Amino acid sequence: MAAEKKPDNINIPPFETEDLRRNLVTFLDSEFDDAITGGKRRVGNFRWGVYIFYDYDGEPIYVGQTNEMLRTRIRRHLTNQRTDAVAMSVLDPFEVYEIEVFPLPQFQDINSTADRAAARAHLNALEHAVFGKAIAGSQFKAILNEKDPPVPTVSIEIPPSFKLRVVSDEVANIRSHPDFRIARRSLIISRLAQVISERKVQGGLRRVLLTQAKRLQWLAERRYVALGGAASVEAENGDEGEND
Repeated sequence: MAAEKKPDNINIPPFETEDLRRNLVTFLDSEFDDAITGGKRRVGNFRWGVYIFYDYDGEPIYVGQTNEMLRTRIRRHLTNQRTDAVAMSVLDPFEVYEIEVFPLPQFQDINSTADRAAARAHLNALEHAVFGKAIAGSQFKAILNEKDPPVPTVSIEIPPSFKLRVVSDEVANIRSHPDFRIARRSLIISRLAQVISERKVQGGLRRVLLTQAKRLQWLAERRYVALGGAASVEAENGDEGEND
Protein backbone atom coordinates (compact mmCIF):
# COMPACT_ATOMS: atom_id res chain seq x y z
CA MET A 1 0.00 0.00 0.00
CA ALA A 2 2.79 2.42 0.88
CA ALA A 3 4.40 1.82 -2.51
CA GLU A 4 1.14 2.74 -4.23
CA LYS A 5 0.88 6.02 -2.31
CA LYS A 6 4.51 7.01 -2.88
CA PRO A 7 5.72 5.41 -6.12
CA ASP A 8 9.40 5.64 -7.00
CA ASN A 9 8.55 6.95 -10.44
CA ILE A 10 6.78 10.07 -9.16
CA ASN A 11 7.82 12.95 -11.40
CA ILE A 12 6.80 16.10 -9.56
CA PRO A 13 8.96 18.28 -7.28
CA PRO A 14 8.69 18.04 -3.48
CA PHE A 15 5.92 20.11 -1.91
CA GLU A 16 8.14 22.97 -0.73
CA THR A 17 9.90 23.27 -4.09
CA GLU A 18 6.63 23.38 -5.99
CA ASP A 19 5.24 25.87 -3.48
CA LEU A 20 8.12 28.27 -4.09
CA ARG A 21 7.78 28.00 -7.85
CA ARG A 22 4.05 28.66 -7.69
CA ASN A 23 4.37 31.67 -5.39
CA LEU A 24 7.30 33.01 -7.38
CA VAL A 25 5.14 32.96 -10.52
CA THR A 26 2.46 34.90 -8.62
CA PHE A 27 5.04 37.46 -7.56
CA LEU A 28 6.71 37.86 -10.95
CA ASP A 29 3.38 38.03 -12.80
CA SER A 30 1.97 40.73 -10.49
CA GLU A 31 1.19 43.93 -12.36
CA PHE A 32 3.19 47.06 -11.67
CA ASP A 33 2.67 50.60 -12.95
CA ASP A 34 4.89 51.51 -15.88
CA ALA A 35 5.40 55.25 -15.45
CA ILE A 36 6.74 55.58 -18.99
CA THR A 37 3.86 53.98 -20.92
CA GLY A 38 1.17 54.87 -18.41
CA GLY A 39 0.03 51.25 -18.42
CA LYS A 40 0.90 48.19 -16.38
CA ARG A 41 3.55 45.55 -16.86
CA ARG A 42 4.24 42.29 -15.07
CA VAL A 43 6.86 43.12 -12.49
CA GLY A 44 9.11 40.25 -13.55
CA ASN A 45 9.21 41.53 -17.13
CA PHE A 46 11.10 44.73 -16.39
CA ARG A 47 14.58 44.39 -17.85
CA TRP A 48 16.43 46.76 -15.53
CA GLY A 49 16.05 46.86 -11.77
CA VAL A 50 17.28 46.06 -8.28
CA TYR A 51 15.92 43.47 -5.85
CA ILE A 52 16.12 42.67 -2.13
CA PHE A 53 15.51 39.31 -0.47
CA TYR A 54 14.14 39.29 3.10
CA ASP A 55 14.14 36.45 5.63
CA TYR A 56 11.46 35.24 8.05
CA ASP A 57 12.25 38.03 10.52
CA GLY A 58 11.86 40.71 7.87
CA GLU A 59 15.63 41.12 7.79
CA PRO A 60 17.15 42.17 4.44
CA ILE A 61 19.63 39.47 3.51
CA TYR A 62 20.72 40.07 -0.09
CA VAL A 63 20.64 42.86 -2.69
CA GLY A 64 21.20 42.40 -6.40
CA GLN A 65 20.72 44.08 -9.77
CA THR A 66 19.91 42.95 -13.28
CA ASN A 67 19.69 44.28 -16.82
CA GLU A 68 18.54 41.03 -18.42
CA MET A 69 15.11 40.84 -16.72
CA LEU A 70 14.04 40.68 -13.10
CA ARG A 71 12.21 37.41 -13.75
CA THR A 72 15.30 35.70 -15.13
CA ARG A 73 17.68 36.85 -12.42
CA ILE A 74 15.44 36.11 -9.45
CA ARG A 75 14.58 32.65 -10.76
CA ARG A 76 18.26 31.93 -11.29
CA HIS A 77 18.79 32.57 -7.58
CA LEU A 78 15.79 30.78 -6.13
CA THR A 79 14.65 27.99 -8.44
CA ASN A 80 17.53 27.19 -10.78
CA GLN A 81 20.04 27.99 -8.01
CA ARG A 82 22.76 28.67 -10.57
CA THR A 83 24.22 31.87 -9.18
CA ASP A 84 27.55 32.13 -7.38
CA ALA A 85 25.75 33.43 -4.28
CA VAL A 86 23.73 30.21 -3.96
CA ALA A 87 26.45 27.84 -5.16
CA MET A 88 28.90 29.13 -2.56
CA SER A 89 26.30 29.11 0.26
CA VAL A 90 26.28 32.88 0.56
CA LEU A 91 22.53 32.94 -0.05
CA ASP A 92 20.17 30.21 1.14
CA PRO A 93 16.94 30.14 -0.93
CA PHE A 94 15.19 28.46 2.03
CA GLU A 95 15.59 31.68 4.03
CA VAL A 96 13.87 33.91 1.48
CA TYR A 97 10.42 34.89 2.73
CA GLU A 98 9.74 38.13 0.85
CA ILE A 99 11.13 39.84 -2.23
CA GLU A 100 11.13 43.55 -3.01
CA VAL A 101 11.94 44.84 -6.49
CA PHE A 102 12.72 48.33 -7.79
CA PRO A 103 12.01 48.33 -11.55
CA LEU A 104 13.44 50.95 -13.91
CA PRO A 105 10.85 51.26 -16.71
CA GLN A 106 12.64 54.19 -18.37
CA PHE A 107 15.31 51.81 -19.66
CA GLN A 108 13.00 49.06 -20.90
CA ASP A 109 13.53 49.54 -24.63
CA ILE A 110 16.94 51.17 -24.93
CA ASN A 111 19.37 49.89 -27.56
CA SER A 112 22.17 52.38 -28.20
CA THR A 113 25.56 52.11 -26.56
CA ALA A 114 25.22 55.57 -25.03
CA ASP A 115 21.80 54.79 -23.58
CA ARG A 116 23.05 51.52 -22.14
CA ALA A 117 25.98 53.29 -20.49
CA ALA A 118 23.61 55.81 -18.90
CA ALA A 119 21.29 53.02 -17.79
CA ARG A 120 24.19 51.09 -16.29
CA ALA A 121 25.30 54.14 -14.29
CA HIS A 122 21.75 54.63 -13.03
CA LEU A 123 21.39 50.94 -12.15
CA ASN A 124 24.66 50.94 -10.21
CA ALA A 125 23.61 54.05 -8.31
CA LEU A 126 20.24 52.48 -7.47
CA GLU A 127 21.86 49.29 -6.23
CA HIS A 128 24.18 51.36 -4.04
CA ALA A 129 21.23 53.29 -2.59
CA VAL A 130 19.12 50.17 -1.96
CA PHE A 131 22.14 48.39 -0.48
CA GLY A 132 22.64 51.28 1.95
CA LYS A 133 18.95 51.24 2.82
CA ALA A 134 19.12 47.51 3.53
CA ILE A 135 22.18 47.90 5.75
CA ALA A 136 20.54 50.72 7.70
CA GLY A 137 17.41 48.64 8.23
CA SER A 138 19.26 45.52 9.34
CA GLN A 139 19.44 44.37 12.94
CA PHE A 140 23.08 43.54 12.29
CA LYS A 141 23.94 46.52 10.06
CA ALA A 142 25.11 43.95 7.54
CA ILE A 143 23.68 41.74 4.80
CA LEU A 144 25.01 38.68 3.00
CA ASN A 145 26.45 40.21 -0.17
CA GLU A 146 30.00 39.10 -0.80
CA LYS A 147 30.85 42.35 -2.58
CA ASP A 148 29.84 45.97 -2.08
CA PRO A 149 28.01 47.65 -4.97
CA PRO A 150 29.90 50.01 -7.31
CA VAL A 151 30.44 53.57 -6.12
CA PRO A 152 27.75 55.68 -7.82
CA THR A 153 28.72 58.17 -10.50
CA VAL A 154 25.27 59.77 -10.83
CA SER A 155 22.63 60.98 -8.38
CA ILE A 156 19.30 59.14 -8.37
CA GLU A 157 16.15 58.82 -6.30
CA ILE A 158 14.93 55.41 -5.21
CA PRO A 159 11.86 54.65 -7.37
CA PRO A 160 8.60 52.98 -6.28
CA SER A 161 8.98 49.33 -5.39
CA PHE A 162 6.88 46.18 -5.22
CA LYS A 163 7.12 43.73 -2.31
CA LEU A 164 5.42 40.38 -1.72
CA ARG A 165 5.97 37.17 0.23
CA VAL A 166 6.85 34.11 -1.83
CA VAL A 167 6.02 31.26 0.56
CA SER A 168 2.63 29.88 1.53
CA ASP A 169 1.31 29.62 5.08
CA GLU A 170 2.00 25.87 5.01
CA VAL A 171 5.68 26.30 4.15
CA ALA A 172 6.03 29.26 6.51
CA ASN A 173 4.73 27.14 9.38
CA ILE A 174 7.48 24.60 8.71
CA ARG A 175 10.41 26.89 8.00
CA SER A 176 9.66 29.57 10.58
CA HIS A 177 10.01 27.17 13.51
CA PRO A 178 12.99 28.47 15.54
CA ASP A 179 14.73 25.11 15.79
CA PHE A 180 14.38 24.49 12.05
CA ARG A 181 15.86 27.91 11.30
CA ILE A 182 18.75 27.39 13.71
CA ALA A 183 19.52 23.99 12.19
CA ARG A 184 19.30 25.36 8.65
CA ARG A 185 21.48 28.36 9.47
CA SER A 186 24.08 26.08 11.04
CA LEU A 187 24.08 23.90 7.92
CA ILE A 188 24.65 26.88 5.62
CA ILE A 189 27.43 28.22 7.82
CA SER A 190 29.10 24.81 7.71
CA ARG A 191 28.90 24.71 3.91
CA LEU A 192 30.24 28.25 3.61
CA ALA A 193 33.09 27.53 6.02
CA GLN A 194 34.01 24.48 3.94
CA VAL A 195 34.07 26.59 0.77
CA ILE A 196 36.38 29.06 2.49
CA SER A 197 38.66 26.30 3.78
CA GLU A 198 39.10 24.82 0.30
CA ARG A 199 39.79 28.00 -1.65
CA LYS A 200 41.78 31.19 -1.56
CA VAL A 201 38.98 33.68 -0.92
CA GLN A 202 38.67 37.43 -0.57
CA GLY A 203 37.59 39.25 2.56
CA GLY A 204 34.00 39.56 1.38
CA LEU A 205 33.30 35.86 1.81
CA ARG A 206 34.75 35.93 5.32
CA ARG A 207 32.51 38.91 6.09
CA VAL A 208 29.51 36.84 5.00
CA LEU A 209 30.61 34.02 7.31
CA LEU A 210 30.89 36.46 10.22
CA THR A 211 27.47 37.94 9.48
CA GLN A 212 25.90 34.49 9.27
CA ALA A 213 27.51 33.55 12.59
CA LYS A 214 26.04 36.66 14.22
CA ARG A 215 22.63 35.82 12.78
CA LEU A 216 22.89 32.26 14.12
CA GLN A 217 23.88 33.49 17.57
CA TRP A 218 20.94 35.91 17.55
CA LEU A 219 18.49 33.13 16.68
CA ALA A 220 19.96 30.72 19.23
CA GLU A 221 19.97 33.33 22.00
CA ARG A 222 16.37 34.33 21.31
CA ARG A 223 15.32 30.68 21.45
CA TYR A 224 17.29 30.01 24.64
CA VAL A 225 15.88 33.06 26.43
CA ALA A 226 12.33 32.42 25.23
CA LEU A 227 12.42 28.92 26.75
CA GLY A 228 13.61 30.10 30.15
CA GLY A 229 17.28 30.90 29.70
CA ALA A 230 19.50 30.03 32.67
CA ALA A 231 16.47 28.99 34.72
CA SER A 232 15.78 26.17 32.26
CA VAL A 233 19.18 24.51 32.79
CA GLU A 234 19.10 21.50 35.10
CA ALA A 235 21.55 21.17 37.97
CA GLU A 236 23.42 17.95 38.59
CA ASN A 237 22.36 15.74 41.45
CA GLY A 238 25.25 15.61 43.90
CA ASP A 239 24.55 11.95 44.61
CA GLU A 240 24.99 10.94 40.98
CA GLY A 241 28.19 9.42 39.69
CA GLU A 242 30.08 10.46 36.61
CA ASN A 243 28.00 11.94 33.82
CA ASP A 244 28.61 11.11 30.19
